[in-house]
Amino acid sequence: MDQIIIKGLEIFAYHGVNPEEKENGQNFVLDITMKADLLRARKSDDLADTVNYAAVRKTVSRVFTQEKYNLIERAAQAVCEGVLAEHPAVQEICVLLKKPEAPMNASFDYVAVEICCARPTERGPLPCRPC
Repeated sequence: MDQIIIKGLEIFAYHGVNPEEKENGQNFVLDITMKADLLRARKSDDLADTVNYAAVRKTVSRVFTQEKYNLIERAAQAVCEGVLAEHPAVQEICVLLKKPEAPMNASFDYVAVEICCARPTERGPLPCRPC
Protein backbone atom coordinates (compact mmCIF):
# COMPACT_ATOMS: atom_id res chain seq x y z
CA MET A 1 0.00 0.00 0.00
CA ASP A 2 1.26 3.45 -0.90
CA GLN A 3 1.61 6.30 1.58
CA ILE A 4 0.92 10.01 1.58
CA ILE A 5 2.68 11.91 4.35
CA ILE A 6 2.00 15.36 5.78
CA LYS A 7 4.85 16.15 8.15
CA GLY A 8 5.16 19.04 10.58
CA LEU A 9 1.66 20.50 10.20
CA GLU A 10 1.42 23.26 12.81
CA ILE A 11 -1.99 24.07 14.27
CA PHE A 12 -2.83 26.42 17.13
CA ALA A 13 -5.53 24.95 19.38
CA TYR A 14 -6.89 24.86 22.93
CA HIS A 15 -6.27 21.31 24.19
CA GLY A 16 -5.13 20.31 27.68
CA VAL A 17 -6.33 19.57 31.17
CA ASN A 18 -5.13 22.84 32.67
CA PRO A 19 -7.44 25.86 32.50
CA GLU A 20 -4.72 28.08 31.01
CA GLU A 21 -4.27 25.65 28.11
CA LYS A 22 -7.95 25.93 27.24
CA GLU A 23 -7.89 29.73 27.68
CA ASN A 24 -4.55 30.69 26.08
CA GLY A 25 -4.05 27.84 23.63
CA GLN A 26 -0.75 26.60 22.24
CA ASN A 27 0.92 25.24 19.14
CA PHE A 28 0.67 21.58 18.19
CA VAL A 29 2.54 19.74 15.43
CA LEU A 30 1.06 16.81 13.53
CA ASP A 31 2.76 14.21 11.36
CA ILE A 32 0.13 12.35 9.36
CA THR A 33 0.75 9.17 7.36
CA MET A 34 -2.08 7.85 5.21
CA LYS A 35 -2.12 4.53 3.38
CA ALA A 36 -3.99 4.34 0.09
CA ASP A 37 -3.86 2.54 -3.23
CA LEU A 38 -2.28 5.15 -5.51
CA LEU A 39 -1.73 2.95 -8.59
CA ARG A 40 -4.43 4.70 -10.62
CA ALA A 41 -3.01 8.14 -9.78
CA ARG A 42 0.52 7.02 -10.67
CA LYS A 43 -0.74 6.07 -14.13
CA SER A 44 -3.25 8.87 -14.78
CA ASP A 45 -1.46 11.87 -13.24
CA ASP A 46 -4.97 13.08 -12.26
CA LEU A 47 -5.72 14.65 -8.87
CA ALA A 48 -9.12 12.94 -8.83
CA ASP A 49 -7.34 9.57 -8.62
CA THR A 50 -5.41 10.28 -5.43
CA VAL A 51 -5.85 11.59 -1.91
CA ASN A 52 -5.87 15.38 -2.13
CA TYR A 53 -3.54 16.34 0.71
CA ALA A 54 -4.75 19.96 0.65
CA ALA A 55 -8.30 18.72 1.32
CA VAL A 56 -6.97 16.42 4.05
CA ARG A 57 -5.20 19.40 5.66
CA LYS A 58 -8.51 21.29 5.74
CA THR A 59 -10.24 18.33 7.36
CA VAL A 60 -7.49 17.95 9.95
CA SER A 61 -7.48 21.65 10.82
CA ARG A 62 -11.25 21.81 11.18
CA VAL A 63 -11.55 18.62 13.26
CA PHE A 64 -8.55 19.49 15.43
CA THR A 65 -9.85 22.96 16.34
CA GLN A 66 -13.61 22.43 16.56
CA GLU A 67 -13.46 21.16 20.15
CA LYS A 68 -11.24 21.69 23.19
CA TYR A 69 -10.00 18.26 24.22
CA ASN A 70 -8.44 17.46 27.58
CA LEU A 71 -6.14 14.82 26.14
CA ILE A 72 -4.03 14.78 23.00
CA GLU A 73 -4.99 11.11 22.73
CA ARG A 74 -8.59 12.14 22.06
CA ALA A 75 -7.56 14.94 19.71
CA ALA A 76 -5.47 12.52 17.62
CA GLN A 77 -8.33 10.00 17.58
CA ALA A 78 -10.71 12.72 16.32
CA VAL A 79 -8.30 13.53 13.48
CA CYS A 80 -8.13 9.86 12.48
CA GLU A 81 -11.91 9.53 12.53
CA GLY A 82 -12.43 12.74 10.55
CA VAL A 83 -9.98 11.83 7.79
CA LEU A 84 -11.39 8.32 7.40
CA ALA A 85 -14.95 9.69 7.31
CA GLU A 86 -14.26 12.38 4.70
CA HIS A 87 -11.59 10.80 2.49
CA PRO A 88 -12.72 7.36 1.29
CA ALA A 89 -9.47 6.56 -0.54
CA VAL A 90 -7.55 6.59 2.77
CA GLN A 91 -7.45 3.01 4.04
CA GLU A 92 -5.34 3.62 7.12
CA ILE A 93 -4.06 6.67 8.96
CA CYS A 94 -1.46 7.28 11.65
CA VAL A 95 -1.32 10.60 13.46
CA LEU A 96 1.73 11.57 15.50
CA LEU A 97 0.51 14.51 17.58
CA LYS A 98 3.27 16.55 19.23
CA LYS A 99 2.72 19.03 22.04
CA PRO A 100 5.95 21.06 22.21
CA GLU A 101 4.62 23.53 24.78
CA ALA A 102 3.25 21.00 27.28
CA PRO A 103 3.19 22.48 30.79
CA MET A 104 6.03 20.53 32.36
CA ASN A 105 8.76 22.04 34.46
CA ALA A 106 11.54 20.52 32.36
CA SER A 107 13.52 20.98 29.18
CA PHE A 108 12.18 18.79 26.34
CA ASP A 109 11.48 18.86 22.61
CA TYR A 110 7.87 17.73 22.83
CA VAL A 111 5.50 15.17 24.28
CA ALA A 112 3.48 13.15 21.79
CA VAL A 113 1.02 10.38 21.12
CA GLU A 114 0.70 8.28 17.99
CA ILE A 115 -2.70 6.88 17.07
CA CYS A 116 -3.36 4.63 14.04
CA CYS A 117 -6.75 3.67 12.64
CA ALA A 118 -7.85 1.58 9.68
CA ARG A 119 -11.01 1.71 7.63
CA PRO A 120 -13.55 -1.02 8.52
CA THR A 121 -13.56 -4.06 6.23
CA GLU A 122 -16.36 -6.38 5.10
CA ARG A 123 -15.63 -8.46 8.20
CA GLY A 124 -16.43 -5.52 10.43
CA PRO A 125 -14.70 -2.49 11.89
CA LEU A 126 -11.01 -2.64 12.65
CA PRO A 127 -10.23 -1.00 15.96
CA CYS A 128 -7.60 1.65 16.13
CA ARG A 129 -4.34 0.01 16.96
CA PRO A 130 -0.91 0.98 18.20
CA CYS A 131 1.41 2.09 15.44
